[in-house]
Amino acid sequence: MPEGPSIVILREQAAPFVGRTIRRAEGNAKIDMERLAGQRIVSMRSFGKQFLIELPQVSIRIHLLMFGSYRIDERKDAAPRLSLRFDEGELNFYSCSVRLLEGDLDALYDWRTDVMSDAWDPALARKRLRAMPDTLVCDALLDQNVFAGVGNIIKNEVLFRIRLHPLSTLGALPARKLRELVEQARQYSFDFLEWKRAFVLRKHWLVHNRSICPRDHVRFQRAYLGRTHRRSFFCELCQRRYVEA
Repeated sequence: MPEGPSIVILREQAAPFVGRTIRRAEGNAKIDMERLAGQRIVSMRSFGKQFLIELPQVSIRIHLLMFGSYRIDERKDAAPRLSLRFDEGELNFYSCSVRLLEGDLDALYDWRTDVMSDAWDPALARKRLRAMPDTLVCDALLDQNVFAGVGNIIKNEVLFRIRLHPLSTLGALPARKLRELVEQARQYSFDFLEWKRAFVLRKHWLVHNRSICPRDHVRFQRAYLGRTHRRSFFCELCQRRYVEA
């Protein structure tokens, strides 16, 4: 599933279409395609894992889910979920969720929770985390109401970076460690963005899909943990587990 930094890259790649008029909209998404034709693109935006195409009368929300993809000015040999054609160029989206959103995007989204947004508010994130003390940190990092845009890769790498065991509970964390969790969720997301732009992201993975801990040279543990049941990679030696006494 593409994480927030990957959607930022999609937003940047699609930016040249801002100001252009959609001449034709088609695909197998269950939306009213007729509403889109003739509409001029006002902006390309992203929120967490969602790509947003803002039009004067409605906005298009695209979530690439687990296996979604897109093509700009080219097509795959598959039926698109949504294809937008312009006088020059086209945008094509595959195996994704497509919805139309009514109303002002700034009223629909709380940009303070998007780790990639200029409006990101770490104090709000800490407040929301403190309100769910029994939650495991591996679940908390994937909570899109707190860390919009953080996915499983970022989760695993952040926890390893700050030496925190995924089965730690939020309520057991010292204030210092909670602050570090919030800070690195954002910092690693921007590191992810920089590395992905340079096509070297996988080279920087220290724990995700790795076998041996580079600190302790022991085998990583692999398990599907927490309420989210997403795969975790972690070291039992250097990642401390905090639990309530």
